[in-house]
Amino acid sequence: MSITDQEILQFAKATVAQEAEALKIMEAEFSNQFAEVIRKIVQTQARVVVTGIGKSGIIAQKWVATFNSTGQNAVFMHAADAIHGDLGMVTEEDIVFCISKSGESPEIRYLVPLIKEMGNVLVAVTANAEGFLGKEGNYLLHTPMSKEACPNNLAPTTSTTLQLAMGDALAVALMKVREFGSADFAKFHPGGALGKRVALKVGDVMNASEDLLVAPATPMLEVISKVSQGRMGAVAVMSGEGLVAGIITDGDIRRMIEKHPQFTNLKAEDVMGKNPKFIAEDVLAVEAYRTLEANSITQILVLEKGSWKGMVHLHDLLREGIF
Repeated sequence: MSITDQEILQFAKATVAQEAEALKIMEAEFSNQFAEVIRKIVQTQARVVVTGIGKSGIIAQKWVATFNSTGQNAVFMHAADAIHGDLGMVTEEDIVFCISKSGESPEIRYLVPLIKEMGNVLVAVTANAEGFLGKEGNYLLHTPMSKEACPNNLAPTTSTTLQLAMGDALAVALMKVREFGSADFAKFHPGGALGKRVALKVGDVMNASEDLLVAPATPMLEVISKVSQGRMGAVAVMSGEGLVAGIITDGDIRRMIEKHPQFTNLKAEDVMGKNPKFIAEDVLAVEAYRTLEANSITQILVLEKGSWKGMVHLHDLLREGIF
């Protein structure tokens, strides 16, 4: 086979370009029916049942996963299994989305009349607006395409890309209408890095030990010992009023030694940084990470109206695996 690397790259680029063009065409064809479907789901608080067969069935499962993770109750029903008993999962309040490129497959032709007989709202998602499914649906979400990216125009490629995008459009529109925010998202993603990014607070990872505190008059020899023992690379300096007056980091100590080799007479107040960066304990941990990164520092104080709450080190955040 005498195909060059450049030709292979051209095949790839042509595939993406064709699918991108099809997406633009679909975007231009969005109609009020899309908005009506969204309002129907929100107003009736309906559960969504998504069905399909073959590659469309796989896309239907992705729809369901996205819906459930973004606040919309959804289940997948395989079109073939539906006519062999699984149709029993559909309740009268459900809105049924049927995904099919042609809208003409035998399973779809068999299933659609049963769904309509049950009285459910049927949303047709098809490239063939004039096909059986396109005409039978209560609503039509058109995914128009003239040709698959497959060189033989056989393997579902462009068609499934459009179907996937339509599902994402529905999920995002529902999130926007419902004002589904990061706090809501966290409820459905409590585990893993994703869940931590939207749920983990600074207070959950901070070190609140008072061993990280020194007084302004604390000798620097003692401060160095405290920094070493505390394993945070810093200590906070407390004022007489119980407020944090500054911070001494291991970097401050190195600079002090370079500038004052004989530092035995120096105290914490002589070395501390007087305008330390700080954050509140109820802020998302990811914001603490961004602050550390933006200021090129490795630890940040956690304060409430100037009072000590704790300290967060970069390593604490990295250890949680959220970045």
